[in-house]
Amino acid sequence: MTPRAVVFDIGNVLIEWNPERFYDRTIGVARRKALFAEVDLEGMNRQLDLGAPFRETVEALARQHPEWSAEIMAWHDHWLDMASPEIPDSVRLLQGLRANAVRTVALTNFGTETFGIAERAYPFLRAFDLRVVSGHLALMKPDPQIYQHVENATGLSGADLFFTDDRPENVEAAAARGWQVHLFDGPQGLARRLRDLGLPVDEEAA
Repeated sequence: MTPRAVVFDIGNVLIEWNPERFYDRTIGVARRKALFAEVDLEGMNRQLDLGAPFRETVEALARQHPEWSAEIMAWHDHWLDMASPEIPDSVRLLQGLRANAVRTVALTNFGTETFGIAERAYPFLRAFDLRVVSGHLALMKPDPQIYQHVENATGLSGADLFFTDDRPENVEAAAARGWQVHLFDGPQGLARRLRDLGLPVDEEAA
């Protein structure tokens, strides 16, 4: 069955998200491993994805760990370096769908302020028919309520929706609702899946 809307995750599907790579480059692998072992940066990022204020949240964690203050503040000051570059072939797939009048939706765990930074850096993020951003709703994948929000907003459910994400738990949550799904492993795999479903595919991206 050909879906009526394609739902994209953003991080590691349309743009790369790799804080570890940033820190490896700036402070070295050994120090980065120590930082991530001693400081709950992932927990801080979850707060951001649920809508917490960007600078204030990062500063609060930096105050808790003064020995890592500069490294923690880099999460704020160099955030875009961690959320880059775009994944060109994935973006071409998105643009090809839109050029063929296929409805597209963004469903992403993303902070409110960081999403604003991202859409200024990556204008294609403004082109979706619907954008469901965790920070705006204070809900994160794989919470079933955020998938319900997509269904309510689009008027679609079950196999009418196709979803791609790089995290298995997020894909499984969509599959549990009857959505068609694809665990993202690169643009070429996504292109094959879209083609198999009868959706238009940008051949250059494929």
